[in-house]
Amino acid sequence: MKQVLKNLRDGRTIVADVPVPTPGQGMVLVRNLASLVSVGTERMLVSFAEKNLLGKARARPDLVRQVWEKVRREGLVTAIETALNRLDQPIALGYSSAGIVVEVGEGVRDLHPGDPVACAGGGYAVHAEYVVVPRLLVTRLPDGVDFESGAFVTLGAIALHGYRLAEPQLGETVAVIGLGVLGLLTLQLAKAGGCRALGIDVDPWRVEKARSLGLMAVPRTEAETTVGAFTEGRGFDAVIICADTPTNDPVELAGHLARDRGRVVAVGAVGLALPRKLYYEKELSFVVSRSYGPGRYDPAYEEKGQDYPLGYVRWTEGRNLEAVAHLIGAGLLDVKSLITHRFPIEAADQAYALITTKGATPSLGVLITYPQSEQFSPLTKRVNLRPPNGPLVSKVRLGVLGAGNYATAVFLPMIRSFPEVEKVGIVSASGLHARHAAEKFGFAFAGSDEDEIWRDTTINAVAILTRHNHHTRQVEQALTCGKHAFCEKPLAITWDEVERLETLLGTENLPLLTVGFNRRFAPLAERLKASFTNRVQPMHVYYRVNAGYLPPNHWLHDPHQGGGRLVGEGCHFVDFLVYLIGNPPTSVEAISLPDSGVYREDNFTLMYEFADGSVGLISYLANGDKSYPKERIEVFCEGKIAILDDFRALEIVAEGRRQILRQPLRQDKGHRGLWRAFMQAITTTGVPPIPYDQILGVTRATLAAREALRTRRLTAI
Repeated sequence: MKQVLKNLRDGRTIVADVPVPTPGQGMVLVRNLASLVSVGTERMLVSFAEKNLLGKARARPDLVRQVWEKVRREGLVTAIETALNRLDQPIALGYSSAGIVVEVGEGVRDLHPGDPVACAGGGYAVHAEYVVVPRLLVTRLPDGVDFESGAFVTLGAIALHGYRLAEPQLGETVAVIGLGVLGLLTLQLAKAGGCRALGIDVDPWRVEKARSLGLMAVPRTEAETTVGAFTEGRGFDAVIICADTPTNDPVELAGHLARDRGRVVAVGAVGLALPRKLYYEKELSFVVSRSYGPGRYDPAYEEKGQDYPLGYVRWTEGRNLEAVAHLIGAGLLDVKSLITHRFPIEAADQAYALITTKGATPSLGVLITYPQSEQFSPLTKRVNLRPPNGPLVSKVRLGVLGAGNYATAVFLPMIRSFPEVEKVGIVSASGLHARHAAEKFGFAFAGSDEDEIWRDTTINAVAILTRHNHHTRQVEQALTCGKHAFCEKPLAITWDEVERLETLLGTENLPLLTVGFNRRFAPLAERLKASFTNRVQPMHVYYRVNAGYLPPNHWLHDPHQGGGRLVGEGCHFVDFLVYLIGNPPTSVEAISLPDSGVYREDNFTLMYEFADGSVGLISYLANGDKSYPKERIEVFCEGKIAILDDFRALEIVAEGRRQILRQPLRQDKGHRGLWRAFMQAITTTGVPPIPYDQILGVTRATLAAREALRTRRLTAI
């Protein structure tokens, strides 16, 4: 299928061939027939992308500070690679579309293939022939509402939510500053709601456009002289700002137009330096509108489909979408008259040139159109980018599941340094990131359905880089399909999964499995362990992790997707203890700081005891400053001390002498070392790089630690 993308590094707008996305649980696959370009929001994004590096740095000094902090923590090379990788990610443009339902995911029962719908959401209702959208961001189109009109539903919901926040009453006066699509929709809503409404804009063409729709409007220069006559000297009951400008003029003008104790709502992106004296003397209420309504930016609502009870939240974003669709169907919102341009998806770059070029033809509703029924693209879940590299002589022929940040920033750049690996295919549910990664890193095909990996008989090794809840299932699938499995941590997030894997790994003649416990393969880690070769006394190991804050709604905190930070990330550090000491622990105690509504079991200390009397402590903390180095390991044993500082410096103290080893330009956490060992296991030795008893022991130890943390009891492993 075709999809419109923006390259953040060079600013190019491209129409790429991407696999059709696969709808997951609670999702809906829609074939788009029209989508609307947001002249305000998308223009800002496109303008930023088209700046050079210096311009981007000036526009986002906060990101520049983050890069410098990363330089201090992890080295210049690592920081530059990370920054360039983020700039290289394709951005899917668009967030308002309409089309026909093609498939529904598990749990969706009130929509069916063939239903006409409007779709909303950045990253979901994008400019593409097919889109996958969460159920609560999809609304059925009423009879008589065509797809071009349906493409306006999302922007209509934004306007409707801003209008609701102004709390207008029948017969009140409403001023709307800014007469783009949002402003003209808001004016129509105010008129339909029984209010006397006046539109204001600096552009005479937009003022005339409003008047042609039967709406009252004046240019900015006449606004303050008109308010007296329009409101009989009282001032406007409500002022809704729909302008798009970095200046403070709209909020200053709103203050002058509003009556005493009036209401001001900012819907557009404008300067927010409120004139205190003006707002104070009138005791004005000021609200910034948050997109389509309650539910926006709440993963539980948008991604998991947990609707808010109607009796407590009457107008959610989904119900606002539905209301706008019905207003269009009833003729109370005229959106057809707002359409000024149409571009087929193949010419989408012309649409963005139109809205970003100064002096271009005036525009309002800019639509992207798509092939009609007899011409639409088939449901192709795989895009071939090149033929296989001749005879398959490589012993490692790789398929990859997942193309997220870890894959593109760490794993795939590392794999590129192993030319002996035949890169066959990469799959992600959206298809978009798989397409980008396949092209960038040289894979033969990109897909959106993981069955493409299982069915491909040329693939003999699979890298599993998906979210944690998929790991065990995909490991089982890989091994039973006869493919070696590299699984990024954690291996499992439940006891049932561990038990299933223990049973499977007891099978003879099974392909090889390893888990992404890379730190034990770091050069400085290997040097640390070597300094305690042939020890006979127990060790004391202290591992401190400055993990940094993670918002409570992050997927890693979700017990069903991420398993929590202790299991999802803590397993790395448990494995390092096992690596140094040589065997899995026998028991664990745990204690944590109170979450206090801010954290999610991610400020804890674990104390592990080992059979040889060794003790390992892990302090994992989310309440620190991320600018400080992340990891520090201190080892005490047999009169020696070793300190590994963030995998950039190792200090060994023995017999009064100090030896310091450094890696000044780059961290090396062992990613290459682990992969090299896995390749050798596949091609030569047949021995897993990490013993299975240690992989399973680490997994059990992290799950036991989670139990110990919640029960505050010593827990046997």
